[in-house]
Amino acid sequence: MAEHFQHTVKSFEDELNELKARVLQMGDLVKKATKRSMNSLVKHDAERAHKVIERDSSINALEVEIDELTRHIIALRQPAASDLRFVISTVKLVTDLERMGDLAENIAISMLKTEEHQVIDVTSLQSLSEKVLSQISDALRAFNQGDAELALACIEGDKKVDSKYKAIQREYITYMLEDPRQISGGLIATDIAKYLERIGDHAVNIAEMVIYMVKGHDVRHVDHKTASALIKGEMPEEE
Repeated sequence: MAEHFQHTVKSFEDELNELKARVLQMGDLVKKATKRSMNSLVKHDAERAHKVIERDSSINALEVEIDELTRHIIALRQPAASDLRFVISTVKLVTDLERMGDLAENIAISMLKTEEHQVIDVTSLQSLSEKVLSQISDALRAFNQGDAELALACIEGDKKVDSKYKAIQREYITYMLEDPRQISGGLIATDIAKYLERIGDHAVNIAEMVIYMVKGHDVRHVDHKTASALIKGEMPEEE
């Protein structure tokens, strides 16, 4: 009987490890898609953009596989406590990853539009993408390591992304006002900036779920100071 119990526990652990590995694989594909779509823009490489669009199906396929695995674990294993939080978090963050993949595809589609409507300067978009890629890396690493502090840093980093996004909007509005011929390219550029900013928002969602997974605290609707206090167990008792 004891041997059967150990086998069952080992099998359950293997399934959780497999689930984690699939999520990280999906996250890696999303990060590569975001990077490649931006590289296609910077290098004006239409072939690379087409590859991003074609490969989005791989991200979607992984989402389906992960959904099936989580349903299997919930139905047959009936996880509890930290294991249940892990599975719930996985269900939610995989949705964010799928949407991030769609946004990376949107960037690639926008890049193809620049073949007819040139974007005069992509330096700021490059800078924004670097910040967003850093957010993605931090969120995935926090998930992999179960690191709530790193997840919190990812959330805090969103302020820089939002600030850069607003600056880009102002920059391209200026270009369009100064030269109406830049309106089409400027609109494409602001669309790409918006896609990047939204990818960053989804990375924040993942980081928030990591905090829930590790600490059991839902920080989706609290400020940074409160989230930090919750993580450190420093919340003052209510009077």
